[in-house]
Amino acid sequence: MDTSEVVTHKNGRQRKPIAAWDMKDSAEYPMDVEIEEEALLEGSDKENGQPKVHSGIRAELGNVFLLLFLYVLQGIPLGLAGSIPLIMQSKNVSYKDQAYFSFVFWPFSLKLLWAPLVDALYLPQFGRRKSWLVPTQYLLGFFMLYLSVTVDSLLEGDGHKGPDILTITAVFFMLEFLAATQDIAVDGWALTMLSRENVGYASTCNSVGQTAGYFLGNVLFLALESPDFCNKYLRFEPKATGIVTLSDFLYFWGIVFLVSTTLVAILKRENDKQQAKRKSREEVQGVMETYKLLFSIIKLPSVFTFCSLLLTAKIGFSAADAVTGLKLVEAGVPKEQLALLAVPMVPLQILLPIIISKYTAGPRPLDVFYKAFPFRLLIGLGYTLLVWWTPSVRQEGGFPVYYYAVVLLSYAVHQVALYGMYVATMAFNAKVSDPVIGGTYMTLLNTVTNLGGNWPSTLALWLVDPLTTKVCQGAVRQSCGSPEEVGLCTKEGGVCVTLLDGYYVESVICVVIGFGWWFWLGKKMRRLQEESPSAWQCRAVK
Repeated sequence: MDTSEVVTHKNGRQRKPIAAWDMKDSAEYPMDVEIEEEALLEGSDKENGQPKVHSGIRAELGNVFLLLFLYVLQGIPLGLAGSIPLIMQSKNVSYKDQAYFSFVFWPFSLKLLWAPLVDALYLPQFGRRKSWLVPTQYLLGFFMLYLSVTVDSLLEGDGHKGPDILTITAVFFMLEFLAATQDIAVDGWALTMLSRENVGYASTCNSVGQTAGYFLGNVLFLALESPDFCNKYLRFEPKATGIVTLSDFLYFWGIVFLVSTTLVAILKRENDKQQAKRKSREEVQGVMETYKLLFSIIKLPSVFTFCSLLLTAKIGFSAADAVTGLKLVEAGVPKEQLALLAVPMVPLQILLPIIISKYTAGPRPLDVFYKAFPFRLLIGLGYTLLVWWTPSVRQEGGFPVYYYAVVLLSYAVHQVALYGMYVATMAFNAKVSDPVIGGTYMTLLNTVTNLGGNWPSTLALWLVDPLTTKVCQGAVRQSCGSPEEVGLCTKEGGVCVTLLDGYYVESVICVVIGFGWWFWLGKKMRRLQEESPSAWQCRAVK
């Protein structure tokens, strides 16, 4: 899903591998990273008033591995949530149902709303970060155990209505909400768990750990859950099920969450001395002050204009990013094969930000955004042609190798345009953020960037069915406007035939809107680079 263009920057969050049709913009950013890191750097070079002797990373390997493991755990529910839409699509759910489920991906984009609470409210005796980390991970474990017992019945439904979408959405929304809360706690703990000379390894742990967790919960799970994949590559004798089931997977990771959280709660202590040194600095900015600060930033005319543009910029890409993968599954492409296409993309996803950053490091990073915009729109039209072409390529044994080569090539080209826009946006966010409140400022801009990808994707999924034209052939006075009507048509001996797929209508509309945005509003975004630095500075903190 929007999902989906994610790399980790210095201030960044959530770098997950984007499965080949999970393309939402979803970079997440911690609250007050610069503020916390600055405080850390001020106090971490001395211990008991004496210069601290640095011993290198070897002395802190235990802390590094713990952070890495915590980020892996964080990636598991993210990966599982990304796999559910593909599983539901193979069960012929409506796109309206997929739109409901897409709200599951919103918590990571909205965590700015409760991050100040996580930062300010805690039990000093237990530890500032453990006060949130331990209960959230326990709840994650219990939710997974609950799902391991109920998920099959939720996905199968009662045999007539199909999957119980509302319950599935509610449970997975809570999973993602808890994972986002755990993310806030781990981000804060990472800055105090490691010494000043090794604090840079925190972003590495985040990037590698969350990527590995997402891979385990999405790509590896879909492969091992698929009977076809397991029978073809991993077994000598074919069976009707995969090596693992969704219930088994949830049960295993539920136990891992509970056991590991118990060990962390008992064995790992927070750095009390360092916390005491930072206490006065951390309590200067209270919860209400943080929210007032955010509001004062939004009121700046330049920021308000920029946020408005960010919230509308991705409308043109929404159909391609949110619906294409589901349409390919609907056309018969195995979901595990789509997920596995993410693997060869990992080197490209690592190299692209490095290459593109050379062109966004100057005073006008949004020029790259503007130039990549129309190419990404045209690639979206290419996805539409790919979906139209897919049924004609299907063979009795599946799809030929050259088909997957075309899919992989189109995905790689899409990544170039996607990362060009993404890196340019992040570079501009960093450029204009008021250094006095850099962490809060960056978090706000990146939250708006993420929301600009979330809501168009949800709307795009919602509109597919209303824009689709179907008729019931072979049955009198029957229609095919809803799953219930499709069932009645089939019961009366008819067949629902699609005259016009709403995906194609939506794709054309989105591209037209996208080019309109690029022509009229894109130039306005470029002109924001000409604003003076004072136009972006928050007067409330001067």
